[in-house]
Amino acid sequence: MEKTFLEDLAPGQVFTSDARAVVDAPSIKRFAGEFDQQPFHLDEASAQDTFFKKLVASGWHTTAVTMQLIIKTLPLSHGIIGTGVDELRWPRPVKPGDTLRLHCEVIDVTPSKLEPSRGTVRVRMTTLNQHDQAVQTMIANLVAFRRPQRAA
Repeated sequence: MEKTFLEDLAPGQVFTSDARAVVDAPSIKRFAGEFDQQPFHLDEASAQDTFFKKLVASGWHTTAVTMQLIIKTLPLSHGIIGTGVDELRWPRPVKPGDTLRLHCEVIDVTPSKLEPSRGTVRVRMTTLNQHDQAVQTMIANLVAFRRPQRAA
């Protein structure tokens, strides 16, 4: 994958993942057992008596899977370095067997006034399931570096 620098980015530019991530029941339970120990994430039988009525992934598990997809989708030259996230939403739950993919749209590119070697790029990220339904949306604020200048 060719590396992308600040000057290669522009509002409206889109990156979509070739990678897909399948979320299965064992991974949902494993993540929940360590990070989000609620009945609708841990056990199918216990989940039946909850709001969801079935086993679903933690939103934080969805975010972790999204991070995996971001790394494979957005080819920033120095890696994915975040300065924050705005408007994180989980409009529908991820269920066992869901296959997730990522759609990224650049919404703003701002060169730094203090650090000429870099800037900030704001990217609207939508994680979609196999039915093209959004399961997570957010705006990521990322550091992007300028292409190094060659000595004359």
